[in-house]
Amino acid sequence: MYNTPNANSDSGTEIFESFGCDVFNEAPMKKILDPHIFCLWQESVKHRKSLPPSIAEPMAEAMKHWALSRGATHYSHWFQPLTGITAEKHESFLDIGADGKPMLSFSGTALIRSESDASSFPNGGLRATFEARGYTAWDPSAYAFVKDGCLYIPTCFFSPSGAALDKKTPLLRSIEEVSREAVRVLRLFGDKETTQVTPFVGAEQEYFLVDKADYLRRPDLLLTGRTLFGALPPKGQELDDHYYGVIRPRILRYMRELDSALWRLGIPAKTRHNEVAPCQHELAPIYSTVNAACDHNQLMMELMKKTAEKHGLVCLLHEKPFAGINGSGKHNNWSLATDGGTNLFTPGKSPMENGRFLLFLAAFIKGADEYQDYLRCTAASAGNDLRLGGNEAPPAIVSVFLGQELSAVVQTLIDGIEGNCSMTIGIDPLPAVPGDTTDRNRTSPLAFTGNKFEFRMLGASQSISDVNIALNTIMAHELKWFADRLESSGDFISDLHRLIAQTFFEHRRILFSGNGYDDHWKIEATRRGLSNHQCTADCLQTYVDPAVVSLLTGHGIFSPEEFRARREIHRENYGKIIRIEALTMISIIRSQILPAVGRYCGRICSQLREKQALSLPCQWEERLSARLSALSDKLDGECIQLEQLLSEVPEHPKAKAFYYRLKVLPAMEVARGTIDHLEAITEKSSWPFPAYSDLLFFA
Repeated sequence: MYNTPNANSDSGTEIFESFGCDVFNEAPMKKILDPHIFCLWQESVKHRKSLPPSIAEPMAEAMKHWALSRGATHYSHWFQPLTGITAEKHESFLDIGADGKPMLSFSGTALIRSESDASSFPNGGLRATFEARGYTAWDPSAYAFVKDGCLYIPTCFFSPSGAALDKKTPLLRSIEEVSREAVRVLRLFGDKETTQVTPFVGAEQEYFLVDKADYLRRPDLLLTGRTLFGALPPKGQELDDHYYGVIRPRILRYMRELDSALWRLGIPAKTRHNEVAPCQHELAPIYSTVNAACDHNQLMMELMKKTAEKHGLVCLLHEKPFAGINGSGKHNNWSLATDGGTNLFTPGKSPMENGRFLLFLAAFIKGADEYQDYLRCTAASAGNDLRLGGNEAPPAIVSVFLGQELSAVVQTLIDGIEGNCSMTIGIDPLPAVPGDTTDRNRTSPLAFTGNKFEFRMLGASQSISDVNIALNTIMAHELKWFADRLESSGDFISDLHRLIAQTFFEHRRILFSGNGYDDHWKIEATRRGLSNHQCTADCLQTYVDPAVVSLLTGHGIFSPEEFRARREIHRENYGKIIRIEALTMISIIRSQILPAVGRYCGRICSQLREKQALSLPCQWEERLSARLSALSDKLDGECIQLEQLLSEVPEHPKAKAFYYRLKVLPAMEVARGTIDHLEAITEKSSWPFPAYSDLLFFA
């Protein structure tokens, strides 16, 4: 095995030498592959064409040679099933030759395709229970890498009929769609050079770190990822003393080792800092292509957890692990760039560049308005329902923030449509667009931040694939709408101006620059006709919206069956999570909380009797024992009620989702209130769990 570099060294030399050293990228390819084979691979990836069959064997041999030099003994087709996490099955390079002797082999066939069990992964009806077979296929546009002695090969996952059973396959389809339609638009502006347009993403990741010893004493954290009870400590995040504060030595050691591990895998971890809540932190990478960014974010979450274990910590990625303080999200910064390096969301200097920018901006705004429900659905989960709308997360209402100066430009165009002003500037009827000089709006779920759009709704544990599939496809659809109309235009400049201005005018309701937390915004959003889906159960209706189904099937991102399967999986997962949480709460109440409180109450009653026998004042014991007894009885009744609710869950999938939301979750909150009250009046040494103060303020 190779040696791991010193994780406590942040020297520039180490970063330079170790970055991407465990990735089979272009550097080792050039050294090992025949130049002709390398060029064939490079051209195929650049132009998103099928690889020639002649590449498979030499590529597999080169990959094996490199992986063995990095200490690998096994290989795995690494894929992203519809669980939201990754999956892998390891195969050793060991084989037995015809002479009976051991040998190391890795064929082109093994590289390109593998068979995997698909029966135990969620499929939403795409596979019958007894049908086990699934296939993985190499994604040559994503680099293989070595981790923990295994060569990982990023792959797609699909059924024998070709139905996508993963998150990568539809993502790749959406990349193709947005590229094709963006190039069509660029041709209208005289760009004859661009052949590909690629979405780029930077996914900022928030997370909590807690002491492992305390974590292991919290069965709710172990089983559900969040605390199902916990009285708030006297001090939380009120003083804002954790945000951007000095990073504690223990946490800094963790962050340094994490950075080192990420850099070795070519993941460009850039920024690390303390977040608002106690023991909450954030890691942000440099932008990557959307395909790489999705792979990287999955690896990042895995390495966050593994590295934490080495430091006696546990990394929590649940959206709301602690009630009453900020939860964790994931900011998805999305943009489009040409293969020549031009960011299409950067305001231009020439009239044509300016017009191009405004068209892409108008297309995005139009799409965000028309498919707001779909965008909201991509961020819907049981965990994120607890976070959205709080002071640490945007509201559930989708709106777009442009900033003061860009909003003024858009408003000028809208005023021209409304007849309030004449809009002619020289030969170019489109106004000049200023650079990014505006503040950010942290209450906006979808904010333009200079040359990208920041989607702030995602929860910390969620895959970023779903929202980027949505953004890519929506943008492709709207660019197609513009291209269809402008390609047949007789007066391009005039028609361009008219279409852009008309688009801003017709979709101005989605634009909002104010405080998204203000209750007045909810009223105003309703008046504008914007959706406000407060929970996942509401969002699930999006899957049967004819416009959304048409969008995704029309662009070939999903077949009708594939999209329907995702609805079933989403709905089933939502109900299962809440059921697990409810059963966990019942178990804890029955086996730990009520017995512990009963023992403590017994001690108080014994003390009460002793004082009464001595004719000593004992009002405190009388009051406390009465409160403990009354609250215990109350909690027992609430537990019985919760058990009854779980026994009456309806069978119909839609009714089941709303039942969990409207019946089970409120009952859990009622029981939680009683538990927290009991914790507050129970002697600390008698309470069987670490308190919030222990979890949040560990040394």
